[in-house]
Amino acid sequence: MRLLSSNADGSFSLTGFIGNDIPSYAILSHTWEADNQEVVYDDLINNLGSVKKGYKKVQFCGERAKRDGLRYFWVDSCCIDKSSSAELQTAINSMFRWYKNAAKCYVYLSDVSTNNTSQFSDDILWESAFSKSRWFTRGWTLQELLAPHSVEFFSQDGTRLGNKDSLEDQIHKITGIAVEALQGHLSQFSNDERRNWAANRQTTIEEDQVYCLLGIFNVYLPLIYGEGKEHAFRRLQDEIDRRSGDILGK
Repeated sequence: MRLLSSNADGSFSLTGFIGNDIPSYAILSHTWEADNQEVVYDDLINNLGSVKKGYKKVQFCGERAKRDGLRYFWVDSCCIDKSSSAELQTAINSMFRWYKNAAKCYVYLSDVSTNNTSQFSDDILWESAFSKSRWFTRGWTLQELLAPHSVEFFSQDGTRLGNKDSLEDQIHKITGIAVEALQGHLSQFSNDERRNWAANRQTTIEEDQVYCLLGIFNVYLPLIYGEGKEHAFRRLQDEIDRRSGDILGK
């Protein structure tokens, strides 16, 4: 697992950690920028990321981590070398665990602002934007909501909106996910219920509609991009059935 740390000059460094040597870290949850504006691994290695729109999110995560007393932090866009298929496969199969083990998960909502309030009441308009945020429509952000114990939500200007506990009722209404599941008790829910949580979520690549569920079902699969969503679902179901059989001693 590679983790970021902030340098004195405002740049960032990557450090690799293995096994039990991984230090306490913060982790970012976000939706990706369009038009190659996300900071990726090569940008960071070659010091090219600062010109991209997504650099603001990396800075935000580093600053929040420092405020919370955490030296290290993780951002999916630039901590994984996606040119390596082996590394990408390891990362996707480890993602749920990485989010679960994070000391803090910061959700950066690029489409929610706190700059405007209603002229006719004291209602804060970000609550409406929050409920409509694209973050709640994406496949990968489902596990990023469910896996970590500490999930904090921030607007595009870095204002803290609340956490998974204080916003529990709103998140339940937006997602339809039971409060018990939001609190981490996934084993109480059937396979069909867990699949339904992701039924209306989208991913850029169709197979990721299945791969983003691996951690939620606590299974591991080799990634076969190009196999199609239906074939990937069959492999997921086969693995779930196999694990259920092992547990029952069949």
